[in-house]
Amino acid sequence: MARRGDTKGRRPVGGKRSGNAAAAPQGDTVYGIHSVEAVLASRHAQAPLALWVQEGAAERRLAQLIAQAEQRGTPVTQVTREVLDQSSGNGNHQGVVAFCPALQAEAEQSLLWRLEGWNEPTPPLLLVLDGVTDPHNFGACLRNVDAAGGHGVIVAKHRAAPLNGTVRKIASGAAEAVPVYQVTNLARTLDALREQGVWVYGTAGEAQQTLFDVDLRGPTALVMGAEGSGMRRLTREHCDQLVKLPMAGQVSSLNVSVAAGISLFESVRQRLG
Repeated sequence: MARRGDTKGRRPVGGKRSGNAAAAPQGDTVYGIHSVEAVLASRHAQAPLALWVQEGAAERRLAQLIAQAEQRGTPVTQVTREVLDQSSGNGNHQGVVAFCPALQAEAEQSLLWRLEGWNEPTPPLLLVLDGVTDPHNFGACLRNVDAAGGHGVIVAKHRAAPLNGTVRKIASGAAEAVPVYQVTNLARTLDALREQGVWVYGTAGEAQQTLFDVDLRGPTALVMGAEGSGMRRLTREHCDQLVKLPMAGQVSSLNVSVAAGISLFESVRQRLG
């Protein structure tokens, strides 16, 4: 949720502002030039409720971004750096903070309807996250899926990172582009995917086959567990096959977003080949 900031030093940019700037609007706080640009450019995301830019030189540097916001009907307000520091939780805001309507995850039924009427040029490529609760990892995974041309991320309603401003910041626009499907029962959803012809691969260090030994060219769902604990037992039991990444060094596992990126792009490599 957005934080309420000090009102000192706040005034409208160029006199073009609507609404009350006495407090930050409710919604997700997205900050940093690239992240805010991605939100403004997204055709899927609602326009930000408000945009705050740092007074002085930063305002001139952000002129193009301000123009984009005004084109989308977003009120723009000039504030002090201290206000931006407080609003962003002392993050690297680069002189700009946007307050955005919260993103909403889609329901399981939306995913199943999409699979039933599949009309994409490539087979489904989905990422399933089991127990990944760190917003930074979640955001990085969304970015990986977008970069690999994947078609969505599936998470459980419980024991999952929230789809919040931190996720959107790390995802750098991917959170607005990649559908997130929130399901009640992950094991049951995996069964439903299999019934739709999607092959479900779970990643586990004790698997016999490596990821590079299996065919990822068809409809594929890659299941990643939380770093350390891995997938839950019930999730493992509802996968078609368990695979692993070959580890040659001293470490026994990779960060979940790194493992997800490798796995997704192995599918891309096979499909291009």
